Amino acid sequence: MTDSSTLDPEDRKIVTLARSARARNGVPEGAAVRDETGRTYVAATVALDSLKLSALRTAVAMAVASGATSLEAAAVVTEAETASEEDRAAVRDLGGAQTPVFLAGPDGTVRATVPAG
Repeated sequence: MTDSSTLDPEDRKIVTLARSARARNGVPEGAAVRDETGRTYVAATVALDSLKLSALRTAVAMAVASGATSLEAAAVVTEAETASEEDRAAVRDLGGAQTPVFLAGPDGTVRATVPAG
């Protein structure tokens, strides 16, 4: 377990944004990513009949659609114990294998930091 207070302020910010998206929308996951310029993209789980996306994949898609060419970090707030391979692959595609993915519980406590790769 990682004490969220020891995170870099910019990393703590994306965890907080992800937590807010989850709570505001009442969905299983919230996520946020930070691109190479410091811009952040925040998303929640998408669960439509015709479209299902995790919060993290949605945040990555928003970054790509906005012109981001790289990611510095990603965060997902969920009750799940780990980020799925598909989620980490989306981060890896844009950010590279070493891009950190912060996995936090609903209370915002970072349980793990894993590389996208």
